[in-house]
Amino acid sequence: MKTHTTNYTDTFIAVAEDCPALQGEIPPVKEDAKSIAAMQYEMVSKNPYRYTSDDVIFACFAAKNNLAQSELEAGRNTFFSKGQACLRSSPLTKRYGWGVHSNHKGKIAIYGMETVEYKNFMKDKKLKIVYGMRSKRAGK
Repeated sequence: MKTHTTNYTDTFIAVAEDCPALQGEIPPVKEDAKSIAAMQYEMVSKNPYRYTSDDVIFACFAAKNNLAQSELEAGRNTFFSKGQACLRSSPLTKRYGWGVHSNHKGKIAIYGMETVEYKNFMKDKKLKIVYGMRSKRAGK
């Protein structure tokens, strides 16, 4: 079975061009359930460069689907047996103003678009710069 990945290395995902945020915003948490944005933010902001994109995306999927600890390994293999959306489609980059840096090991950290670090990543010639996906089609 082929395994797909959402991981990047030496890459910076800048906020989407139509992102409404003016700075990194902490996603709101609802009382009944955390949103994908809130889960991703919490996991990455508390653990910079600890996880890969695959780790974060699968952890959110597992939490939303209430996978038991015993189901995680098989669940991850099945989940990545088909292509998955990467963090370019994350609400963090599309709505909440966070850029995602993937280091040379594929481990990620997030930076608010107002920060010096974000601006430095955008100028770093050693990084591949990609943008978060637009929420609306261009010209619409």
